[in-house]
Amino acid sequence: MKSRHFGLLILIILFSGLAYAGEPQWIEVRSPHFSVVSDAGEKRAREVAVRFEQMRAVFGALLTKAKVNLPVPLQIVAFRNSKEMRQFVPLWHGKPTNDSGLFVGSDDRCFILLDLSAENAWHAVFHEYGHQLLHGNISAEVSTWFDEGFAEYFSTITVAGKEADIGKIPDDDFQVLQSAGWLHVADLLRIRQDTNVYNESGERRSAFYAQSWLLVHYLFDKRLIPQSAQYFELIYDKNVPVEDASRQAFGMSTAEWDKSLKHYFNGNRFLYMKIATPPDIETTGYTVAPLEAADWKSVLADLHAHSSDYADKAINEFEEVLKVKPDHPAALRGLGHVYLDKRDFARAGEYFDKAAKLDIHDPRVLYYSALLLNQEKTTSGQEDYEHIKNLLERSIALDPNFADSYSLLAFAYLYLGRNNDALTTMRKAVSINPSNQGYYLNLAHIYLANQNLEAATKVLTALKSSSNPQIAAEAGQELMRIEEYKVVSARAQVVTGPRQPEQALQVRETNTSTRDASEFNGPAPVPPPPSGPINFLKGKLVSVDCSAGPGATLTIKSAAKTWKMHTENGSKLVVIGDDKLNCSWSDRNVAVNYHPTGDSTGELMSLELQ
Repeated sequence: MKSRHFGLLILIILFSGLAYAGEPQWIEVRSPHFSVVSDAGEKRAREVAVRFEQMRAVFGALLTKAKVNLPVPLQIVAFRNSKEMRQFVPLWHGKPTNDSGLFVGSDDRCFILLDLSAENAWHAVFHEYGHQLLHGNISAEVSTWFDEGFAEYFSTITVAGKEADIGKIPDDDFQVLQSAGWLHVADLLRIRQDTNVYNESGERRSAFYAQSWLLVHYLFDKRLIPQSAQYFELIYDKNVPVEDASRQAFGMSTAEWDKSLKHYFNGNRFLYMKIATPPDIETTGYTVAPLEAADWKSVLADLHAHSSDYADKAINEFEEVLKVKPDHPAALRGLGHVYLDKRDFARAGEYFDKAAKLDIHDPRVLYYSALLLNQEKTTSGQEDYEHIKNLLERSIALDPNFADSYSLLAFAYLYLGRNNDALTTMRKAVSINPSNQGYYLNLAHIYLANQNLEAATKVLTALKSSSNPQIAAEAGQELMRIEEYKVVSARAQVVTGPRQPEQALQVRETNTSTRDASEFNGPAPVPPPPSGPINFLKGKLVSVDCSAGPGATLTIKSAAKTWKMHTENGSKLVVIGDDKLNCSWSDRNVAVNYHPTGDSTGELMSLELQ
């Protein structure tokens, strides 16, 4: 009897071993600035961490920055093979694309994905990482050609021993410049992210990337980066036309640029340079820890949750983790975030509460909980700003570099009457993430609340020429409202004498159309400002109702949910892919940016035809 039981025990152990052998073995390597989660073994995972530390240090040397900002938390996931990677890459016509390196961006967390079995994974990943570093460390707006050209330039950096090579030409770009037709520089400098050349595959798009790389290489080689800053100031701060800005900043017309770049390329002058390897690259102090199945599965589910193609799949993945381990903080936090995105506040709050009790030191749980309260307030009338403030202050104490926490905290201070603290905190968000134009728009709102029309006007004037049509439109609306106020205020002074301080301009939501002048005749309560980042939605446009013109209501179906999206003036709505909104549109794939106003309603900021 005992022998039979013993034999059965041996079988159980053997079969258990076979089951676990099929499971990937995941580990986490933590370096001073990065977290790498991988199933490719400690050696490969450590190599990934080292390379990112190298790139971070070289970037600082390239832009002569003592401190390199990365304002959104970054998680690196390194897969051992392509089969695993394909479960996370974007879908095209329902099938996974052939990406060996991928960046998944979001307001609260970013991911970099690597297929370690591919030879070309690093170029794609470092290109996207270059974007993140550039956006997090410069305050000026740059044109699309510089953004993409710098990312290409940065992506080829290699570090070997005591030297770092910078500016090697990517093979694909070299072939394009040899064979494809070149774009005129006059056209290259005007391309934006919402133009056809940037978004449509083909020779012109390839030429745009290759020539952008060449132009940035030329600027670094000729030490013209300071003149580039002058060029962007002329374009975006002073609204100088491209041709005039080129002459003033670089001393060349766009036609002269055409000749100079071709001569530079044909003369084989695009040699890479060598610099001494920065001495502060961190190669020690790394920690390595094996991950339980619940841990790495939660990371991958969170990755799916931040991808538009897999967001619904993440719910099942988080729930599977919680079936096995009901008290897993990361899974609870992740599931709460998914339901927050779906505006299911009751479920989101339930999961955040559980996660907070299990891990009181998780800054993301605290931030999400504050964001939940802030968004609930817009639909249910709850106004617990003191609680929101406390949550965000604790989140910032745990993660002093998370810019979104500062941005939301600034508005909590504003509602609590702490206007000076609001201004200081919003400036902190801008300093951490200087290229986030939404933060500058929020800063203008707070200047208005502080009665500083001059400062608000300066910020909004710069934003009005933004390459982001949504930001430009909102800034233009706010500038119009300030001018309306000035006219009404001047009339009031003629009739009744100087305006009392308490009647000064109040900050209002930015997604409204031109208001009647009487609206400014007296003090008004401050309605809620935009609650955090503007939301994004992709779906099918069912119909456009223009019966209540000039406004319009768009019916959009996304997944199993039907949305009613409103715009107060259809003719002024920012439309990408066409000249203006068409009331007869139906059965069109669209992507919209909007301010949520209810469970399935929103105020449109922009619409893009897909």
